[in-house]
Amino acid sequence: MRSETEYNFEEHVEKPDRKNGWRRALIISLAVVVGLFLILLISIIALRWVDPSVTSFSLREDWQELGTERYNLRDWWVSQAELPDHLKWAVIASEDQNFQQHWGFDVESIQEALEERREGVRHRGASTISQQVAKNLYLWPGESFVRKGIEAGITILIELFWPKDRILEVYLNIAEFGPGIFGVGKAADIYFGLSPAQLEPDMSARLAAVLPSPKRMRVEPPSPYTQQRSGWILRQMTHLTGISYLPPVAEEPEDDPDPLPPGFEFYFDLDIDTLEPEEALDPLPLDFYFEPESDTLTVEEEVDTLYRE
Repeated sequence: MRSETEYNFEEHVEKPDRKNGWRRALIISLAVVVGLFLILLISIIALRWVDPSVTSFSLREDWQELGTERYNLRDWWVSQAELPDHLKWAVIASEDQNFQQHWGFDVESIQEALEERREGVRHRGASTISQQVAKNLYLWPGESFVRKGIEAGITILIELFWPKDRILEVYLNIAEFGPGIFGVGKAADIYFGLSPAQLEPDMSARLAAVLPSPKRMRVEPPSPYTQQRSGWILRQMTHLTGISYLPPVAEEPEDDPDPLPPGFEFYFDLDIDTLEPEEALDPLPLDFYFEPESDTLTVEEEVDTLYRE
């Protein structure tokens, strides 16, 4: 039996408070989230003026399998002023025709995609150019709701701090145009041996045509689907701008309204237009050149008929 003066150590030892533990974990988690958000915010603000050297997608690429080395995107960067207008319109026509009007999200396209998904049909992509910039820079491929949610938040920040011209410039310089081919500067050089400023509208349309699936679709030589889609893009560019980007249709040669019958040009020495009627005939008899096709016509009458026709 313990005496009244015996010190009870167990009573004075502080027991862990579960509420304090959860509170501490919550504070740490919030601090991490806030820290990551601040890092993201600072990087987005900086990228308004600073060109990125890599993206999430270029870092994920298996360069060893491709048999080439990873390159710095800045080495092939094409500034806004050097991008031809038809190239900009090609990617807008292909990927986001409401790019200039929306604030990062094309609500109508999203509703159509959701409706198609509910109907169980293959749904179209509803990502805007701004969303694709967010995904390519910071995220990973996939269709999870978590990734979509993060992508939406980054898209809002990009639209908030970047002008539309900068969004389009970054997109064209980080988009993938083929396996391991990131940026239009690299793509134009590999496929056509040209700089982007030297591209023709049909070349721009072919580059834009492969953006939905650059690892499967082929720019040069174009696959039949790429060729068909690039023609559609050219028509959409014409519709959006009022400028005809369609290649001119070759005119069919007009048929000679009065072809000479076989042998007739030989009789007149191939220059009937420069001969006077009395000079056209030589001393040889007409039946040397023609066999009458009708028993009722003489050779002279048939030649006269052909000449009139």
